[in-house]
Amino acid sequence: MAHAHSIDTGASHRSVRSYVVGFILSVVLTVAAFGVVTQQVMGPTESIIAIAVLAFIQILVHLVFFLYMNTSSPQRWNMVAFGVAVIVIGGTLWVLHNVGAHMMSR
Repeated sequence: MAHAHSIDTGASHRSVRSYVVGFILSVVLTVAAFGVVTQQVMGPTESIIAIAVLAFIQILVHLVFFLYMNTSSPQRWNMVAFGVAVIVIGGTLWVLHNVGAHMMSR
């Protein structure tokens, strides 16, 4: 008799409620970003910062509600990889900003 072995991939099965909550949050964040731009309630710099914050929150919503990323043991390496990606992207933006600022000063 062959025994079937199950492999735990760490992905939990979510309910429809979880998908609906994630979808609603995504729509609200998207509408908020469009509202910031179309209503011009802030200056250009503040608008960019607000859109960046809303985009980061939306990334977290997608990771939690659609990609099931959490802090459980099987998901730990995914969280580490996400942290490294954030550091690399943030560092790249910082370096490009500084290069652009120094190039424009000449």
